[in-house]
Amino acid sequence: MKALGVACLLIILAAVLASAVGVVWTRHESRVLFVELTRLQNQRDEINIEYGKLELEQATWAEPRRVDTEARQKLGMVNPRPQDIQLVRR
Repeated sequence: MKALGVACLLIILAAVLASAVGVVWTRHESRVLFVELTRLQNQRDEINIEYGKLELEQATWAEPRRVDTEARQKLGMVNPRPQDIQLVRR
């Protein structure tokens, strides 16, 4: 009877130790994943800021007045004369 009690006690002790190791391992993994999450969120925020800057730059470059000025200055483009315009119908 005494041997059965000792065996049960050892089994319970082993279960408690396994549970404690499991808790420690789970907390460690949780901390590692939280650090990774924080790093990825910071990276996402930096990318969003860069994307906003690129959108602003694109809007600036695509502004019709700027495109017209560039076309006239760099490419020598001009508005066509009325007699040079032809209307094409289907």
